[in-house]
Amino acid sequence: MKVIVITGMPGAGKEEFVSVALSIGYEVVRMGDVVREWASKQGLGPNDKAIGGFANDERKRLGYDIWAKRCVERVGSPLTIIDGSRGLDELRIFKKAFGEEVRLVAVHSSPRTRFQRLQRRGRADAPGSWEEFLERDLRELSWGLGGLIAVADRMIINEGTLDEFRTSALRYLQEQG
Repeated sequence: MKVIVITGMPGAGKEEFVSVALSIGYEVVRMGDVVREWASKQGLGPNDKAIGGFANDERKRLGYDIWAKRCVERVGSPLTIIDGSRGLDELRIFKKAFGEEVRLVAVHSSPRTRFQRLQRRGRADAPGSWEEFLERDLRELSWGLGGLIAVADRMIINEGTLDEFRTSALRYLQEQG
């Protein structure tokens, strides 16, 4: 079984990495989709404050690994990407479930680049201002995202063109066999 965990700050390019993986046969478990699904069951709207607050409350109430535990049961394919891990506790759960061969890839882009991407993406949870963007970054970092990025097996920088990034992602995935 080949499980690759993707991490990175919002807007860094994780979804583009996932698109490349899907194109070569990987299945994907999106942690954010799991959070949104659980938030929806609680009657929460799709905005970032509601979903982010819910995710944070669940982590405080049930442990910082709760979202990883809820994602593990969704992994069924021998080639799987888990998108959106936010902390070392989550990585420990994935390694416990799938073995030490789990690989962690961090996608990195500068804050200005990420802010512009999030604005263009236009999702309901996109930050409405630079201040909201910084607030979201700080919340994500408080969950341990910085530490997770720091221990990544591979860092892929996403500051160039989309084609350059896709080529880097494909090269990495092909190296994994």
